[in-house]
Amino acid sequence: MLHIRLSLLTLLTGWTAIWAQAPQPAKAQPPPTFMGPCSTVSCEVQNDWSRNNVLIYLAASVMPEEKYGFKPVPEEQTFGERVLHVAQVNVSILQELGAKTAPPVIDPKATSKAEAMAVVQKVGEYGLAVIKEFGEQQLLTRVASPPFMGPMSTRQRMLYFLMTHSQDTYGQLVVYLRMNGIVPPASRQP
Repeated sequence: MLHIRLSLLTLLTGWTAIWAQAPQPAKAQPPPTFMGPCSTVSCEVQNDWSRNNVLIYLAASVMPEEKYGFKPVPEEQTFGERVLHVAQVNVSILQELGAKTAPPVIDPKATSKAEAMAVVQKVGEYGLAVIKEFGEQQLLTRVASPPFMGPMSTRQRMLYFLMTHSQDTYGQLVVYLRMNGIVPPASRQP
């Protein structure tokens, strides 16, 4: 367990160094902060949510503005569309959890790097606010879920679906970055 915590600390320290070097849009806010050690499921979910959103945010930050329209093949979405896709899916499913926090408005046609990064930031903050609304029992409460997850799922399962979806999309963004000669943030050595 100590080894896992040290590895995570090393990884987060590296991300912090990369974040400090990443080009920042005007008036950019820092990515979500990571909390310290956890003693509750809610805290663990908040940490995992934040880490996932930092990965997407950093990938979005290192792609140059002029490459946001890049597609590996004509059938694929552009880099910018993939970034927005994560935000749109997150908001869609987060709204189904029954939180009181109002969702951010997303322009589905946003095309600039600054717009995409602002959306990722807002949706990350929205998700964190939603998670914080729920205590341990509420995270384990079953609610109506998207059809592909069955009729009912726990809020926790739906949140972890969103995080795995974000990780899958980060993997796709890595390909877009590599095809443009850019080393992905999580692959950089501090």
